[in-house]
Amino acid sequence: MASLVLWPSSASSEEADILKLEESHTGDLAQMKKRRLLRALVVYSPTDFFFVKGKPSGIQVELLREYEKQLNAGIKRESDRIHIVSIPVPFAELIPRLKAGKGDIAAHFLTETPERKKSLRFVSARKVKINELVVANGKVALPNKLEGLAGRKLHILPNSSYLEHLKALNQEFVRQGLAPIKIEITDPQLSIEDILEMVNAGVIEMTVVDDYKAKLWAKVLPDIQVAENLAISRDNYVGWAVRANNPELAADLQRFWKKVKKGSLLGNMLIKRYYQNTRWIKNPAREQARKKFEQLLNLFSKYGDKYGFDALALAAQGYQESELDQNRKSHRGAIGIMQLLPSTAADKNVGIPDITTEDSNIHAGARYMAFLRDRYFSDPAISPNDRMAFSWAAYNAGPAKVRKMRALAEKMGLDPNRWFGNVEVAAAKIVGRETVRYVANIYKYYTAYRYLMQVGKEKAKANAS
Repeated sequence: MASLVLWPSSASSEEADILKLEESHTGDLAQMKKRRLLRALVVYSPTDFFFVKGKPSGIQVELLREYEKQLNAGIKRESDRIHIVSIPVPFAELIPRLKAGKGDIAAHFLTETPERKKSLRFVSARKVKINELVVANGKVALPNKLEGLAGRKLHILPNSSYLEHLKALNQEFVRQGLAPIKIEITDPQLSIEDILEMVNAGVIEMTVVDDYKAKLWAKVLPDIQVAENLAISRDNYVGWAVRANNPELAADLQRFWKKVKKGSLLGNMLIKRYYQNTRWIKNPAREQARKKFEQLLNLFSKYGDKYGFDALALAAQGYQESELDQNRKSHRGAIGIMQLLPSTAADKNVGIPDITTEDSNIHAGARYMAFLRDRYFSDPAISPNDRMAFSWAAYNAGPAKVRKMRALAEKMGLDPNRWFGNVEVAAAKIVGRETVRYVANIYKYYTAYRYLMQVGKEKAKANAS
């Protein structure tokens, strides 16, 4: 799993984005390394980026994890490591956000096109070519050749290479005296998988999909047909993309892609896992896990509201502690979703002696977090975001250890009121990697949840309109 980590925010407002991900940065690899942060734009889908029991998964996540290893080769100190944060965005926003400096890598299998290459650098092993095929509902009568699509309607993903290639095909049709294909642009919040499900249901008759993805979903969706004889474009290269003015990053990624191309051990393993073996797509446990997360989110919201925490932040902490498993018990005796010791929960500062249920366990975890925040980190000089980070650190290492971390940070000339890039450096010296990684891991889930929930709300709004 690629690591996602928050970067410090200098703002003190509650509304300030914790990661400051909305800032525009267009510098090359050297500047990214200086910030210790690369922002990977990913598309939420059942193959590229998704959650299993709250944990980010998918082929792009695994590839980013491998690239992060390359970036950190030879770096021993946790506080010096370069982190990759994955930001889920709708496909339609992938390239615009990259160009605007809101991300550094478009971590998606993008088709190289002449138009895109004017402003982007593509990185791949250039060993695999793909075709863009028409996919239709099983009841739709398809023509034997491409010209038979003249005058027919296709629903197409916006900002896609499919759109670019269909416009070129329509120009050719007009030259031949044929009616152009009617191109219906889908809502930008929908993914290609959403569109394929609509085709399967008969809501949409036809669309265009990359051949490898179309063949994968044909194994899962019973009422679609993949027209291998109807390719609107053939022999395209695909790969990640970066801005044209980032040649250092492009060169570094190019070296990475040579190691993961199809035919390599890693490349073959990932292709088999995500594009040949479909059992994970049909596994009903994925739906059960999603429902479980939604059920628990109601409890996190209940106690987040009660104690002044973002519900997603508490959920991210619960995932880090137990993978949201109430039956989890540590060797030290901590139990439940929030992994609290019964003695801690029963203490007068928490006062919840029975933490054997999901409700009481989450309640106790939230109350203990509130106690830590209000007792030890109430100084107005500490921003709300850093109060949260310090509270997480204290939850993991104890408030006494965090006090020592802050004192050491001040001696080192660092800001004792800021966690990232400051007190976390001292933390690594006092307690090693555990607490640094603990806080970073919670933030990574929190960030991904926030972006994902935003996309989900926008998609629901689009579906309702």
